[in-house]
Amino acid sequence: MSKLIVKRIYDKDLPAGYRILIDRVWPRGMSKVRAQLDLWAKQIAPSADLRKWFSHDPEKFPEFTKKYRAELDANEATPEFIKSVKSALNDQDVLLLYGSKEQTYNNAAVLSKYLEEKLK
Repeated sequence: MSKLIVKRIYDKDLPAGYRILIDRVWPRGMSKVRAQLDLWAKQIAPSADLRKWFSHDPEKFPEFTKKYRAELDANEATPEFIKSVKSALNDQDVLLLYGSKEQTYNNAAVLSKYLEEKLK
């Protein structure tokens, strides 16, 4: 059974799978060749305003989660994104890749839970 895997794009030895960058901004210092992306889903990332407001502050994470989920629900790109993730999961693991140094309180944590709920 294929699964969703959340990883930092800078990690060494990323597992094989369908690679999706889920950040709106390209990760600093990362070449497109090294990234080996299958999809850059910048339209699914948090809005610039929400990202700047949150600024990876753990105290703001619960409110960030609510606001980002509301953005995902209202985003016309979300249904197609979910469909593409579901399709990729039929054949392989799907890697949700992010650039942040913050590995707990980030958009990938919210998006992975959101996708798991929607893919049931």
